[in-house]
Amino acid sequence: MVAALIWWHESGSRSPHLPAERFFSANRIGLRHARYNPHLRATLFRAAGFFPFASAYWALLPLVARNQVAGGPELYGFLLGAISVGAAGGAFGLPWLKSYLGADKLVAAGTIGTAVALVLFGLSRNPAPALCASVVAGVSWIAVLATINISAQLALPGWVRGRGLAVYAAVMFGGMSIGSALWGQVAALIGLPGAHFAAAAASLLAVPLLWQKKLQTNGEVDLTPSLHWPTPVHYHEIDDDRGPVLVTIEYHVDPRSREAFLNALQRLSQERRRDGAYGWGVFEDAAEEGRYLETFLVESWLEHMRQHERVTRADHLLQNVVQQFQIEGTPRVTHFIEPMTGKTRTLKKKKSKG
Repeated sequence: MVAALIWWHESGSRSPHLPAERFFSANRIGLRHARYNPHLRATLFRAAGFFPFASAYWALLPLVARNQVAGGPELYGFLLGAISVGAAGGAFGLPWLKSYLGADKLVAAGTIGTAVALVLFGLSRNPAPALCASVVAGVSWIAVLATINISAQLALPGWVRGRGLAVYAAVMFGGMSIGSALWGQVAALIGLPGAHFAAAAASLLAVPLLWQKKLQTNGEVDLTPSLHWPTPVHYHEIDDDRGPVLVTIEYHVDPRSREAFLNALQRLSQERRRDGAYGWGVFEDAAEEGRYLETFLVESWLEHMRQHERVTRADHLLQNVVQQFQIEGTPRVTHFIEPMTGKTRTLKKKKSKG
C-alpha cells in the first residue's frame, strides 16, 4: 500500500484557484451528498441487504470447523482457502456473468448463492459439504462485492468520491460487524445450523424487498463537471468565508404547467443539496400567478464557488428540464450575502489573527 501511494500521482483535476476544503465542513457536505444522491442511496441499500447476512458464515466458520465438523485449525485453513479459490475463480467469470445477467440480476444471483452456501454450512457434518459450501460462498461473495463496489464508484462524481466511498465502507463493514455479533448471539440461542438457516432466509427475503433499488454499473449517468453556471456578478470583492449565501432563482411559468413544473423542481432540489446547498425551498407569488421563487442557502461564498464546479452534465440536463417551463427568457438568478456589520468585521479580523 505504501509503494502504491508513492507511485501514485494526483491527476490535477482539483480546481487550482480554490483552496482545500475544511475538514468538518467537507465531511458534513459529503454526508449531505450521500443523503441526496439517489444512485448512491440505492447502492447502500443493496449493500445493507447483503453484508449483514453474508457475515454469518464468516463469523461462524471457526465454530463450524471445530464443533460441527469436528475438525481443527487445519480444516479451518482449508475452508478459508476454498473461499479464496471460489472468489478467484468467480472473478474470471464476472465479465461474462455481468454481460449475461446485468448488474442487478448478478447481485441477486450472488445473494441466492450465499443463501445456498449458508444452508450447506448448516447441514455440514463432514469436510466435503463444508468445502463445497466454501467454494460457493467465495464465488457468490466476489460477484456481489465487485458489482456493488463498482456501483458505488460510478454513483459518485470525482469531487466527493472519497467521502462517498467512505460512507459505503461504513455501511459495508458496519453491516459485517453488526451481523457477526447478531449471528453469534443467534447461534448461542438456537445452535449453529439454525443460525445459518435464519441468515439464509433473511438474505433471500432481502432480494425482492430491495429489487427496486437499481445499481449503477454501466456509467450511463454523466458525472463529469458541466461548468455551465455563469460567474456571479458582484460589485465588490467578497471574502471567501462570508456567508451564508442565499441564492434565489425566479421563474415565470404557464399556470397550466404548475404541477409538472413543481415536480421537476422537486427533483432538482436534490441536485442543489448534494452539491452543497441546504435550506432549499420554493415559493409561489400570491399576487402574480405563475411566478415562483426557488431559494437555497450555501454556507459561504467560497462554498458557492465550489458549487459552480460541482454541477455535472447530468445535473445540467435536469436543470434544462426545469428551465423549459420558463415562459420567456431565462430564470433570473440573484445572490444575497449576509451583510458585514462593524461587529462582524471585528470578529473576523480577530479570527484571522488568532
